[in-house]
Amino acid sequence: MSKYYCLIAGLPNISIDDQKLAYTVSGFKDEVYEQLSCSDKKLFDIYFLKYDNDNLLQFLKDKDQKLDERGNIAPEEFELIVKSLHDGDSLPKGFSAPYFLDFMLWKNTEKSIETQSILERDYLEALYYNYALTSSNKFLTSWYEFNMNLKNILIASLGRKYSFDSQNFIVGENTVAQALRTSAARDWGLSGEFGYMEQIQRIAEETEVTEKERKIDQLKWSWLEENTFFDYFTIEKVFAYLLKLEIIERWYMLNREQGEKTLRDMIARLKSEVQVPEEL
Repeated sequence: MSKYYCLIAGLPNISIDDQKLAYTVSGFKDEVYEQLSCSDKKLFDIYFLKYDNDNLLQFLKDKDQKLDERGNIAPEEFELIVKSLHDGDSLPKGFSAPYFLDFMLWKNTEKSIETQSILERDYLEALYYNYALTSSNKFLTSWYEFNMNLKNILIASLGRKYSFDSQNFIVGENTVAQALRTSAARDWGLSGEFGYMEQIQRIAEETEVTEKERKIDQLKWSWLEENTFFDYFTIEKVFAYLLKLEIIERWYMLNREQGEKTLRDMIARLKSEVQVPEEL
């Protein structure tokens, strides 16, 4: 197991309430990526696939739109990759997002156009989570499973509150996802199974949108602190630092007014897709 004594010792201290950026997410990758072992680089690659996911959806919608350069796949390579996926050609050996092929097969053959417009982002995200959960790094798989559970519980809570069927929005096949799809209990029978259940339910009850998002990020930050408490100079500590930077960067880029607009746009999109009552 690689140790990163000098790298971690040299990192500035950061707090969730920081008003300035020690690094941007992309700047941090540029700074540390070449210092990582080959196996640890793969953990970073999995994280940055989230931008490739967004780029794929964006490219399929409008190939002339500018793509996010933080992804693993260079924007100039995207057209060739998508053409290969459409044509059923073999993807490059070691391609960083092999689940893209599964997504394109589903998109082109399994779902109607009407259903795609609602579910394709969720389906791609489910494939991404499943891929991340195949990692041999326990910390990374725990992080992605925690995020999957968190999102699923919040969506299921929203479904109950506004009486819409949230099943199509629950991703994954773990015990939490299965319970959310089938249980009628107030806590879906998960309080004894998932340690963060009560905290997430309290967050779900928050009505102020920006405050709700803030509490979600505070919970994620706490999870990272708890799960790296005994890690000192490991890749887990480096990866957690990256994830914390993402949280700080997101709030740095959004002042309260901009944040409200962005988040309400997200809620409006969800409402239009699932026909949630207007009082949301």
